[in-house]
Amino acid sequence: MKSGFVTIIGRPNVGKSTLLNQILEQKIVIATDKAQTTRKRIKGIYTEKRGQIVFVDTPGIHRPLNKLGEFLMDEAKLAIPDTDLILFLADGSEPAGKGDKWIVENLLKTSNSQIIIVINKVDKIKNLKKIEENILSYKTLFEENLPILRISAKTGRNKDTLLDNIFKKLPDGDLLYPQDVVTEETMRDISEEIIREKILMNTSDEIPHSVAITIDKYEETDEIDKIYATIYCEQKSQKGILIGKGGLLLKKVGTDARLELEKITEKKVFLSLVVKVEKDWRKKDKVLKNFGYISEK
Repeated sequence: MKSGFVTIIGRPNVGKSTLLNQILEQKIVIATDKAQTTRKRIKGIYTEKRGQIVFVDTPGIHRPLNKLGEFLMDEAKLAIPDTDLILFLADGSEPAGKGDKWIVENLLKTSNSQIIIVINKVDKIKNLKKIEENILSYKTLFEENLPILRISAKTGRNKDTLLDNIFKKLPDGDLLYPQDVVTEETMRDISEEIIREKILMNTSDEIPHSVAITIDKYEETDEIDKIYATIYCEQKSQKGILIGKGGLLLKKVGTDARLELEKITEKKVFLSLVVKVEKDWRKKDKVLKNFGYISEK
């Protein structure tokens, strides 16, 4: 039996969370087309007859612009040292860029872990020559000849081939988690993320990145879960946008989140949302800590 940790690393919006959800065949991490959707390391646990893979999804790596950005970078860095295998996930619809090169030079080349280059989104372009040129641009970032796999995180194409290659590289070992466990995340954690996802999907510009969610109370019964949450933003003008005219946007976010949470919990959910302003919270260590954005270094 094989078991081990596999860390998914890449630039923002290359499909890391989509890939993990696809492999687990259920949604444990939120995924949108906006950068910085993932803010924390999240473990997804895949178990089958060959063994167990503990996937670690990480925030997209980019140059930090504030304290929150530094936290996102730390979350990705901290996932690397203790991992058995790294999946370097890249967007195959475009050639390797400065961000990809930075990740390889500063994070991957100093790691002792095995690496597989996983090329996502090649199905977005039809020009076969262009696809091969793009793949080559990622391959040449590394001095050694690393295995390269093409996948579609969205459709699941070549998912089985990827899992075959992962199991080949993992060490022998017993299960690290009970076989029915899929994630370490609690329903409080999942609720925070689902609410934030619905804000990401219903707003634009700077609003998604300036928002943090706290679950103030979570009451669970056999019939219904009651969730009381606060949405924090940085400016009074952002609060107005989040609430919307006549409260319509906040109501839409709440309804979308509640319906998603009811699918996950398989029962009724009552969700109460309020919006508050915490000026420039992304720049303040104390507030970041209160919101759970402090890495355990």
